[in-house]
Amino acid sequence: MSNYKTVFFTLGILLIILGVAMIVPVAFQLIYNEFDSTFIISGIITITFGILFFLSNIDHLKSINTHQAFLLTALSWLSIAIFGSLPFFFSQLNLSITDSFFESMSGITTTGATILSNIEDTPKGILIWRAMLQWLGGIGVILMAITLMPIMNIGGMQLLRISSYDTSEKILPKSKQISLRLITVYLFLTIICAIFYNVFGMNFFDSVTHSMTTIATGGFSNYDQSIGYFNNPYIETISIIFILLGSIPFILYIKFISDDKKVIFKDEQVKLFLKLSAGSILILFLYLIIVNKNIFEVHIRSVIFNVISILTGTGYVTKEFDQWGNFPLIFFLILMFIGGCAGSTTCGIKVFRVHILYFFIRNQLLKIIYPRAVINLKYNNDKVDDKLIASIISFIYLYILIFFVLASLLTLTGLDFITSISGAASSLSNVGPGLGSEIGPNSNYSGLPDQSKWLLTIGMILGRLEIFAILIIFLPSFWRK
Repeated sequence: MSNYKTVFFTLGILLIILGVAMIVPVAFQLIYNEFDSTFIISGIITITFGILFFLSNIDHLKSINTHQAFLLTALSWLSIAIFGSLPFFFSQLNLSITDSFFESMSGITTTGATILSNIEDTPKGILIWRAMLQWLGGIGVILMAITLMPIMNIGGMQLLRISSYDTSEKILPKSKQISLRLITVYLFLTIICAIFYNVFGMNFFDSVTHSMTTIATGGFSNYDQSIGYFNNPYIETISIIFILLGSIPFILYIKFISDDKKVIFKDEQVKLFLKLSAGSILILFLYLIIVNKNIFEVHIRSVIFNVISILTGTGYVTKEFDQWGNFPLIFFLILMFIGGCAGSTTCGIKVFRVHILYFFIRNQLLKIIYPRAVINLKYNNDKVDDKLIASIISFIYLYILIFFVLASLLTLTGLDFITSISGAASSLSNVGPGLGSEIGPNSNYSGLPDQSKWLLTIGMILGRLEIFAILIIFLPSFWRK
């Protein structure tokens, strides 16, 4: 176990940070005269375990290799979800262990699925904690995608490798500088978003919580009707803008600030993401015009908002899109799978994988027509070798396979077909709302059996950690290495 001292030392630091973060909800409890011991008890327990991990592994090596990176990634998300569930469990909401863990996992993975009903009546401390979990999960995903995932060679994420991270040794010390810059950009965008929300109609509390869940593309809201509660075109516009900003690879912001002012619009992934967003809006808009036979009956504002929200995995809603007909349901299901850009807070298969798979299939067809031709595949001027393509294809295959397995298991728990399919897609793609009356846009997951909720939490963490980071630790050979 001495080989894993760095892993548990880092876990200790993360738990201490999480425990200290629980002071923030206490402040809001005092402001709104809702003080109780929920976050005090939860914070003490979390910090205590964090200190124990920290002190017992203080003689760790100041480096981490690829093998340990896998374990750290899996354990960090799992431990934060466990300790993050304590405030829900100890609160006056009387939530079960299952519901508390579900809400916490949904938060930290930025999924946005909730078991809370009558959210407007939920204590402010719990609401701010939900938002904080998503905010922390969002920055955690960015840091993981930029610093750890490229080293672990998961599903083509090595394309995000930065030149200074070419070695699998000493990842943590080398990532410190870039991590601080990413956190600064993330915090700056959150603050600006909160200011705009406040200026255009949200009160102080709502602007703070929604800014955190917007930039994290998480989707937790303080209202059952989500963003639709405000019925404010300015708020919806601000939400769309900052969701898109959260969907762009954050490393591009650092390059933009440094020297390259055109880097964002030169990136192949960003260009396809924007084209995909615009194309999806146009397709759905034209469909609704044909169905309604009247352009004036189509709410373009609602179409734009819901397409961006679903594609990026944010999960905010303004209208019950499951009432638009059958085609939008299938269309949104496809968008859930695609997701946003790698290196951002978004989820799903990711645009760059879909893009490279398209190039690969196109090249295979060209090789059939021109068998002697030498066709190289490049992405953002980087050569895509066979190993990377195999990694991407295996990821997509496994993603789809797990989706069908998860959907099948959900039907065994008693869920209907639409709920099972959309629930599996929503959890694995970390979107939040599903389809149908049970878990649809303006419903929640509270009525599902406990078995279904546990299956969905498994889907959430698998999707958030790019599948391989979780599955690999269950291989016997992983522990024998």
